Amino acid sequence: MIEQKKEKTIAPPVDFSTAREMSRYLTEPEAMYVGAPGKHGYLRLGFELDKSGKSILRDLDRRHPLIVQQELYFDEGMPEMPCVYILSSGGPNVDGDRYRQDFTVRKDAFAHIATGAATKLAEMRYNYSGLIQNIVLEENAYLEFLPEPVIPCRHTRFISDTRLCVDKTATVVYAEIFMGGRKYYKDGELFEYDILSVCCHGERPDGEQLFREKFIIDPKIEHPRNLGVMGNFDIFANVIVMTPQESAEKIYDKTPVFIDRKNNLAAGITKLPGNAGVLYKVLGIETGPVKKLVREFAGIVRQTVKNKPLPPDFPWR
Repeated sequence: MIEQKKEKTIAPPVDFSTAREMSRYLTEPEAMYVGAPGKHGYLRLGFELDKSGKSILRDLDRRHPLIVQQELYFDEGMPEMPCVYILSSGGPNVDGDRYRQDFTVRKDAFAHIATGAATKLAEMRYNYSGLIQNIVLEENAYLEFLPEPVIPCRHTRFISDTRLCVDKTATVVYAEIFMGGRKYYKDGELFEYDILSVCCHGERPDGEQLFREKFIIDPKIEHPRNLGVMGNFDIFANVIVMTPQESAEKIYDKTPVFIDRKNNLAAGITKLPGNAGVLYKVLGIETGPVKKLVREFAGIVRQTVKNKPLPPDFPWR
């Protein structure tokens, strides 16, 4: 059961006015205006240990179309871990949508967060869709955030900014999977979106800045099919792991890197600046093999940090 605090918060604004790459897409939609009710989703999740030492979803605040019902305990590898699925009642993201998600895992607590389905970014004619995420981990906290892939349609405009504020003793596994588009829709529409702007930055609770990674994909300026970008691959996965240096070294040594031209898969790993952790990347053609590699890597992290296995994903996902 959710032990939810009764006080409600005012959803902070989602503002990308300083993002120059989105300056071409500021036309007000002709239907519902930017950030209108139902277009300004907000989600706040707070995990902590209860009096018995069980990790629970203590705080929950949500604004449509984002939905979370309650935490579940189905992970056979860590049956004590609360698992939360983020759902949406509004269908795909459309132009003018603004979303914000704030996740906090307090001292010694742990959690697994995922999405119920892929995030679909609809065709956009006027504005863009934006997402801000703030993820905070206190001392010795542990979080796995493994959402389903993002699917951009033709003429999608999307921007996101994710802040990871992680204590030196804590571990977060933050994953993103971006498809090139609806590959099997009609004649296919791979890399026919207008722009994807994705930023993730890490810091310590005292404000120390550790790293910042941002990529802007604008197929009209430089096509992802170019050599050195995506080439013949269709799907890109990015996994950021912030963890103590000792764990990061073990994860780095245990993770296989390869280019498998027969199965059209590639994976690589590097170390984050400031001894913050590691960065894992996967390229592929089909969603299933990419998701499998991401989950296997998350399993390496969990085994290293928690000494417990991450079971295979449900076959229907």
